[in-house]
Amino acid sequence: MDTTSLTQSYVHGASRTPLLGETIGAHLDRMAALSPDRPALVVRHQNVRWTYAAFKHSVDRTAAGLVALGLKPGERIGIWSQNNAEWVVTQFATAKAGLILVNINPAYRLHELEYAINKVGCAALILSPSFKSSDYLGMIARLAPELDRSFSDRPLSLQRLPTLRHLIRLGAERTPGMLNFDDLPGLARPADVAELGRLAGILQFDDPVNIQFTSGTTGSPKGATLTHHNILNNGFFVGEAMRLTEEDRLCIPVPFYHCFGMVLGNLACVTHRACMVIPGEGFDPVAVLSAVQEERCTGLHGVPTMFIALLDHPDFARYDLSSLRTGIMAGSPCPIEVMKRVVSEMNQREITIAYGMTETSPVSFQSSTGDPLERRVSTVGRIQPHLEVKIVDAEGRIVPPGTPGELLTRGYSVMRGYWGDAEQTARAIDEAGWMHTGDLATIDAEGYCNIVGRLKDMVIRGGENIYPREVEEFLYTHPDIADVQVFGVPDQQFGEQLCAWIRVKPGAALTEQQVTAFCQGVIAHYKIPKYIRFVDEFPMTVTGKIQKFVMRQTMIEDLALSQDRTA
Repeated sequence: MDTTSLTQSYVHGASRTPLLGETIGAHLDRMAALSPDRPALVVRHQNVRWTYAAFKHSVDRTAAGLVALGLKPGERIGIWSQNNAEWVVTQFATAKAGLILVNINPAYRLHELEYAINKVGCAALILSPSFKSSDYLGMIARLAPELDRSFSDRPLSLQRLPTLRHLIRLGAERTPGMLNFDDLPGLARPADVAELGRLAGILQFDDPVNIQFTSGTTGSPKGATLTHHNILNNGFFVGEAMRLTEEDRLCIPVPFYHCFGMVLGNLACVTHRACMVIPGEGFDPVAVLSAVQEERCTGLHGVPTMFIALLDHPDFARYDLSSLRTGIMAGSPCPIEVMKRVVSEMNQREITIAYGMTETSPVSFQSSTGDPLERRVSTVGRIQPHLEVKIVDAEGRIVPPGTPGELLTRGYSVMRGYWGDAEQTARAIDEAGWMHTGDLATIDAEGYCNIVGRLKDMVIRGGENIYPREVEEFLYTHPDIADVQVFGVPDQQFGEQLCAWIRVKPGAALTEQQVTAFCQGVIAHYKIPKYIRFVDEFPMTVTGKIQKFVMRQTMIEDLALSQDRTA
């Protein structure tokens, strides 16, 4: 695309490389046939080392087991787990069985888990026993006390989770009412294997395959519904931008429940027959550095806070990272100086920055390995193939190059919609098919994009998108809170942190510690405000509108916080 003479902020990713017109299952079969003996998956903490042939075999057996449970195409199956081999197998097995995988954030607690399962009507849930401070089995037991008198070989009947028929746990121990993940292949009969073969011939690439929850201004997460076509192609073109081949080994420390892990990581690898290297259950600097050194990884993904933790680790210099070439830094604003250090000190001379949102599968812009360093570290690159983007003003008119406006995107990557929420879908995707991102951006005359702000007050903390309204709605349930406003303030480590201004009810007394304790174990840890201030009133306009920007500036000055960030 020739973008040297842009007269308006509109770009189109014209490309001679065609879109992939197949399902994820069919694509995996084709890749495994082309490179059966190439390494596909290395999960270091589980001692898993599979070739593409072995990976496909595990996926097929698990998919047949899901069919044997009576799960039908189009039904939803949740996964609530940290990174592991079972997660990757499930991602592809559900696609082969025609099921819709529902990604549940490992940080979710009772309230969020119950909402997610019931919002999309999950028929089954795969869960880890525990992770970090989360006791998943304990939380499920609180939601479903009937499990103690249930049988694993019969469909469940749970009062608070009425659509859930099957619970499938990871690990070797047994839990009443639950199947074990490793039992799934053994459930499959010849008829189930035959049914899997039949499905391969009838599933369409426009069928939904994945639901990912994004926080919303309505106070409840929305389920972005993505198709095979959406995420398979996005993964492919992300891999193209990184110049991945079957010789590459990509270290993936970012979580699978998010597009970063499962699309920019797993699908980017599989579409190029590269190897997925999983350094651990969650991010740990030593595990990542060891994995890169010992597995001779050529690529490494991460949000800026991860790269900062690696660079600043006291033993960083002891590790041999000479095998590294590429990778992606994304998830939150990428500081220019950190990018330069990653290039020079970690040898990721071809690292790229990617920008997008869950609703667009996710990547719309990505820097290229051939872009000048200054372009790669100071912008989010240029438009991805087969996509369109325009920058518009408040009246919806396209603005000149370099002029800020809202970023709208259109093309194969745009989601089908928010599950069960036609009203919110219509607000997000207009009649012409444009996805309204809510992000403020500029596009220069050469087509490079800069994200300069957000129309709404979304907070990005360490790669996690948080909408303050959702946290406000929860805090309103505290009996002593009369009113609350939540917003983001700058933070050197995480990019942003949450701050809450609270008005307590007359006669009530509340401390910061009590507010934090009210949140802990009920909402995800990253949604708990770091800063809490008790006030008598909020700054408002003469018409009564809350002025969060005034609160933000007050906190910046009071706390002496730095606003130096690069978008």
